[in-house]
Amino acid sequence: MTQSSQNEPTNPDELRHRVERTRHELGATLESLAAKTDVKARAQEKAAELKGHAVELKEQAGARATHLSEQARGKAAEAAHALEEKVPAPVKDRAAAAAGQVRTRAGQAEQLWQDKAPEPVRDHRKAVIGLAAAAAALAFVLLRHGRK
Repeated sequence: MTQSSQNEPTNPDELRHRVERTRHELGATLESLAAKTDVKARAQEKAAELKGHAVELKEQAGARATHLSEQARGKAAEAAHALEEKVPAPVKDRAAAAAGQVRTRAGQAEQLWQDKAPEPVRDHRKAVIGLAAAAAALAFVLLRHGRK
């Protein structure tokens, strides 16, 4: 009725071997399809990939920010140096003398404070010294502005 072709098994052992091989191939195919349809696992893989990419971008941005910060500091230092070169020596001398006077007066004010202030008030010394320094600086600016 039907003739046997060369592809058909001729004995039971060969038939069992083909069936086993077909089962193995079918199992591999099913595993592959299952992996493709496992949305949760694929989403986790993609999330891990994106996280790695985000870490890379963050590191690159940090390096770039550091570089820009160093450039800005360098330019600020250059500008300060250029400005300092343009200030006449008499103005620098007056400023240095005024700063010395302010330091001397602040020291004298602190000593007077220690001698005259009541104990509870002396506990707030740092705040008062800060106010005194601010007042001295303001007086210096006002005197300087008034001479011009």
